Amino acid sequence: MKNLNILFLIVMLNSFNHSGQVASKTNSLYDIASFTPDSSVNVVIEIPAGTCLKTEYDQSKNEFSVERLQDGTSRRVQFLPYPGNYGFIPSTEMRLDLGGDGDALDVLLLAEALPKGQILETIPIALLKLKDNKKLDYKIIAVPKEPKLQLINCMSFACLQQNYPAIISILELWFAHYKGTNKTEVIGWETEESANQEIHKWKR
Repeated sequence: MKNLNILFLIVMLNSFNHSGQVASKTNSLYDIASFTPDSSVNVVIEIPAGTCLKTEYDQSKNEFSVERLQDGTSRRVQFLPYPGNYGFIPSTEMRLDLGGDGDALDVLLLAEALPKGQILETIPIALLKLKDNKKLDYKIIAVPKEPKLQLINCMSFACLQQNYPAIISILELWFAHYKGTNKTEVIGWETEESANQEIHKWKR
């Protein structure tokens, strides 16, 4: 925890210029450990909750940048803003040869808006299984480990089902439509155990 806090302070206080670029002195955010010693999961925030602009971490440039469409325009979600903080789990890679998309494992963190680039310890509570362009696309659903940042009192998928079924419905609807009609298909949900297994599966 102490080492993670030191790294976070380096990144947040010394790393970014006004364009969102990370100073060259820092290591790639992809190289942070996936798990903490107490088995929490580290998450790097790319897109704050409540925003529509699609930004992502570029390891080659060591900076956060706006994703561009083929015509050069910025990619925006033309539906509703992100219902949570979107990011990735460092030190994971969904390898192409194993059916992945080549990127780090995606996470939707249920919390108030957090700044782009923040590194947070989280607790996975569910796995949302999607199909995107006929390819499987899994999203880890997580909550912050820090109690003060938690919006819901849930540490498991069973709790989410029982106490917050509307969250499940909202996330299904959002992910089914955020890329346009019939672009993404919701396959189903799995438990927090499956979420953690998925993280271990794609660890580098």
